[in-house]
Amino acid sequence: MFRNKYVRTVVMSRVLLQLGVWVRNFAILLYVTEITNNDPFYVSLISVVEFAPIFLFAIVGGTFADRWRPKKTMIWSDALSALSVLVVLLVVMGGSWKALLLATFVSAVLSQFSQPSAMKLFKQHVPEAQLQGVMAMFQSLTAFFMVIGPVLGAFIYQHYGIEVSLIIMAGMFAGSALILSLLPKDSAETAGHKQTGIYAEVKAGLSYVRTSKVLKNLGAAFAFGGLAAGLIQPLGVFVIIENLGKDRSFLQWVMMANGAAMLLGGALIMGIGRKVKPQMLLAAGLLASAAGTIGVGWSHDTVLTILLQTVSGFFAPFIHIGINTLILQNTETAYMGRVGGIMGPMFMGFMVIGMTFAGYLKEAFSLFGVFAGSGVLFLIAMLVLLPLLRNRNKQTPQPSSLA
Repeated sequence: MFRNKYVRTVVMSRVLLQLGVWVRNFAILLYVTEITNNDPFYVSLISVVEFAPIFLFAIVGGTFADRWRPKKTMIWSDALSALSVLVVLLVVMGGSWKALLLATFVSAVLSQFSQPSAMKLFKQHVPEAQLQGVMAMFQSLTAFFMVIGPVLGAFIYQHYGIEVSLIIMAGMFAGSALILSLLPKDSAETAGHKQTGIYAEVKAGLSYVRTSKVLKNLGAAFAFGGLAAGLIQPLGVFVIIENLGKDRSFLQWVMMANGAAMLLGGALIMGIGRKVKPQMLLAAGLLASAAGTIGVGWSHDTVLTILLQTVSGFFAPFIHIGINTLILQNTETAYMGRVGGIMGPMFMGFMVIGMTFAGYLKEAFSLFGVFAGSGVLFLIAMLVLLPLLRNRNKQTPQPSSLA
């Protein structure tokens, strides 16, 4: 896969972006927590400005990514992110710390234009037999930074302060733009059609998803999977305190085991990617998540809980890699951005809904009741995919049918 210049270049770019994002996330979180004396409003506002762009700009960013040339779009997105961070640095040095929220918001918005462009490049320049391996590589990269990212971000802030953290962040974004400039020049046909307006193109993207059985089923699985993930995401600390009788700080060790297992799962798929169908990967991941989630909610044994979290972490990449591979295989290049812009917010939206009601449901029922309900939702997501397991052929609607 690394012989492919597009894969090699985008991976190197994403390494720098991941470094920049994790420094951003933890440096700003720790600084805002310190400057506001743990004000819950401003601390929660960081998450809002980080995730809100997914809902507000994902479909718009995907639409423009379909219109624009991917290399140029990615370079401009990273360069503007670096510039925005430098502007925020000057404002912060002037005494206005709230501008830090703007840095997070701007870089999150620009990523909604950059990410679908990267998927578009892979669709165009990576052989289909290697797509699943490439997705596994990116999932492993994400898992790796989930393990070391918080440590790096916290270390840089605690030793060098917010100004140096912002300079490093801007440097990472600028470095990513420079690396992307090494990509071959965009060909004229890589740009989407521009004859229609934005609203018409968004509408065409929605119609494209509705007319594809594969994408519709994936969308439903996204919804159930996002809701299941959201229900248990805020409750991990209660598993540690109530079920295991440990201090909340023990959660970091459980999460490290989960992240390390994700690395192993992604590495395995890189090795066997060509031999296993993405539908089977996705179904196996959802089934393992269902069993692991129910088991974690039931277990009161520390070793068993860590083992279940490790198994869940190992199979988590199966879900993300399977979904991304199926989207790449069953979406035409001209619609890649819009399909991603529809699918991403669907998962995130239902995850936020689950997170919102997780605490209420725990009080109304029990910790195990919420985890069991989450496991059932993972099972439903798997059942939604059964038609895809029976159907070995891709089903990609043609633009001519969407007139």
